[in-house]
Amino acid sequence: MDRHTRNVQQDVRELGALLGDVLEDQTSHSAFETVESCRTNAIDYRSGEIDTREPLVSELEGLSPHHQRVVARAFTTYFELVNLAEERERVRTLRSDSQAETLEDGLEAVAEELGERDRETVRRVLDDVLVEPTFTAHPTEARRKTVKSKLRTVATHLETLDERLLTDKEADQVWRDVDAEVTSLWQTPQVRSRQPEPEDEARNVQWYLENTLFDVVGEVYDELDDALAETLEKSIDVPTLFEFRSWAGSDRDGNPYVTPEVTAATLERQRSVVLDRYRSQLERLTGVLSQDGSRIEVGSAFRESLDRDRDRLPGTARTAEQRYPGEPYRQKLELMRERLDRVGDVRPGGYGSADELREDLSVLAESLRRNDAESVADAHVDPIARRVDTFGFSLASLDLRDHQEKHTNAIAEALDREGIDYRGLSEEERVEFLTDAVLQDEPVIDLEDRDGLSPDTERVLRLFSDLADWQREYGNEAIDTYCISMTEEPSHVLEVLFLADQAGVVSLPEHAGIDVVPLLETEYALSGARRIIGTLFENEAYAKALSARGGTQEIMLGYSDSNKENGFLAANWSLYKNQRRLGEICADHDVTMRLFHGRGGSISRGGGPMNEALLALPNDTVSGQVKFTEQGEAIAEKYANPRIAERNIEQMLNAQLRARLQAIETPEEEVREEWIDAMDEMADAARAEYRDLLETDGFVSYFEQATPITVIENLNLGSRPASRSDERTVEDLRAIPWVFSWTQSRCILPGWYAIATGVDAYLDAGGSMDVLREMYEEWPFFRTTLDNAAASMSRTDLEIASQYADIADPDLRDRFFPRVSEEYERATDLLEEISGQDSPRTRERGENLELRNPYIDPLNLLQVHLLDHDDRTDLEERTLRLTVKGIAAGMKNTG
Repeated sequence: MDRHTRNVQQDVRELGALLGDVLEDQTSHSAFETVESCRTNAIDYRSGEIDTREPLVSELEGLSPHHQRVVARAFTTYFELVNLAEERERVRTLRSDSQAETLEDGLEAVAEELGERDRETVRRVLDDVLVEPTFTAHPTEARRKTVKSKLRTVATHLETLDERLLTDKEADQVWRDVDAEVTSLWQTPQVRSRQPEPEDEARNVQWYLENTLFDVVGEVYDELDDALAETLEKSIDVPTLFEFRSWAGSDRDGNPYVTPEVTAATLERQRSVVLDRYRSQLERLTGVLSQDGSRIEVGSAFRESLDRDRDRLPGTARTAEQRYPGEPYRQKLELMRERLDRVGDVRPGGYGSADELREDLSVLAESLRRNDAESVADAHVDPIARRVDTFGFSLASLDLRDHQEKHTNAIAEALDREGIDYRGLSEEERVEFLTDAVLQDEPVIDLEDRDGLSPDTERVLRLFSDLADWQREYGNEAIDTYCISMTEEPSHVLEVLFLADQAGVVSLPEHAGIDVVPLLETEYALSGARRIIGTLFENEAYAKALSARGGTQEIMLGYSDSNKENGFLAANWSLYKNQRRLGEICADHDVTMRLFHGRGGSISRGGGPMNEALLALPNDTVSGQVKFTEQGEAIAEKYANPRIAERNIEQMLNAQLRARLQAIETPEEEVREEWIDAMDEMADAARAEYRDLLETDGFVSYFEQATPITVIENLNLGSRPASRSDERTVEDLRAIPWVFSWTQSRCILPGWYAIATGVDAYLDAGGSMDVLREMYEEWPFFRTTLDNAAASMSRTDLEIASQYADIADPDLRDRFFPRVSEEYERATDLLEEISGQDSPRTRERGENLELRNPYIDPLNLLQVHLLDHDDRTDLEERTLRLTVKGIAAGMKNTG
């Protein structure tokens, strides 16, 4: 039986035709003809019907500013609609494969694998695994919230057309609604007129948690429970396997707009949202649990729980008894809702923690089961309990983050008032001072005395003072992690521990209210991992804090800045080696390691398929616990649609459960010495070539002229500035606009540059192509690295990139573009030879780029034309910004 009435070709065709009608209605027939002419010229060139782009270029350059705007809007809107059609096709495929039981990387597959092991091993794997996707507010989402809302409405209409059997009249009515939404979309400003504020970013993250993930959690656990029940002889209790965290509203690194007020408002709003969802769940449950108390035996545990609530809330108890006489479950649920209403309230009787709500749900489920209503408990109570396990009372726990310099400077300034010259201390002296200060009972500085201090210092001291208040109000679990950007010394970690101690968040040896997380991102920090982490583990104060936190050390790895500093191949190899080194250090000190992978959405920033990335991690680093960032357009792509969100979570769990099983059975996988030597040779040469490119005189000027970086820096993508300072250097530029700019110009240099130089260096030194092929076939790390590079190369189009290069100064173009092109061509041949697969030029990786390119080309060429003119009008400037948005939609990627 076919469960769908449509296909992707029909969706694309009909949405495209509808857009054409809207375009003509909203503009003019001549504007419609202009867009059609650009489209057909682009298609004819890509298909080989004509041998030059000159007709398309001439037409675009001859357009009036008004018609340029129409062309940019038309192709941008087209991609937004086509992306919805492709999302719908993903859902069709998921549903069809699930029905046919051919879905790969799902929970049934991993349950079958676990079913082949003994029960003790299965129990250990389940107990060890905890997957924590962490949403960030990094500015890579180019679409306005209003635009996203309209597109989600269109997506809902497509689902209705595809999955419901409609009469012709009903289908016509749905299409009328789609027409209305697309018309409204056309009339809506596409580009933000103001910069988003941190509260906007926090609400954006909250939307996915509240409207998608909250609902799919129970379904994921149900599926895993069912799959394990089929493969294991006895049922097994599945613990909490995933939780969600967020940086939105709490990440201060480089963002002066994330104030304590923003964080406090985020905490309050998230608690309010999740409590409202629980209330709604309990209200629906009240409609289900209508059992007659005279016909069931609820059990002593339930009776005692109900009696405690009656004593706690006598007024509500009387109301519940009057409303639901003889219906004990409904009375209990009424009291539970009242306790939720009083969380954070001055009135007594509210739940003190999510654990108390979870216990009430357990008592309710147990009572139902003793009355042979197991199906009711399974279907209606257990899913709510799973949500409480996952979201608690915080929806998503917040991580704080700031740059290490902020803490060092704040401590130095505060201590200067105490007559202590902290700046003048050596690293060893700083470690000794901070250790003694944390271990002594008396505070060293008063966080409340901030008069006369610099704004930055006042901000840091206030944050830690407020952190203590937040934990008292919302619970430690709501905000219990502090990440330190650019950690390079042990003192940088101890400084945060010291400030937390002064705030009372840490009180050793009994209590440590936060995990202090070093973010290692520079080559100096990564190569000095033993110096940093080993020193901390051997430090008396830090060891006590670690013990108070359960003996698990979280360490964050920065993929983005590592790539920008070292280049793709060298960065990936450095991260791999240093993960293993960190694993060794933690093992030496009997510490459980939790790696936090600071991955971006793009390949250049550590992106790519998450399940492949998790399975490619070194076995000796897979403790079971893992965190990774989710950001920008990747959040919308993965979590906007409930079915796709559920599939992503399933794939993550599949990969992490398999990876942990593999790590238990093979604690350290075999990596041949000759493979390591080969990678060392390739990485060293690749890094040298990459650094030489960046440091060649004129490269920054070429980058500014041959990409739209100056436009991207001024887009209202996020609340955080694009650069760390006003200096015009690659080092100063943040990784996101760096990658975003290369992606727009279709060069995507950060995702592949210098791989060919590295491979050639290895071969020139006597290396063997056969060894490289073996590495690709047998080593997940190497295969994933090359596949990701190939994906970036498949999205690179040097013919389009040459158009951008042509608007740079001729001497800069001649100096850099041939160098980049030669590296690309050589890498193309080498990757094909190593992998035995099609050339990266033709590999589509499921993105349908061959079909998309003719529609991206007009946007690229129009962008080039506008970039080539310095005296742009306001209308042309708005059109230029719109081309950035359209190309991002067409490439399905920004930074």
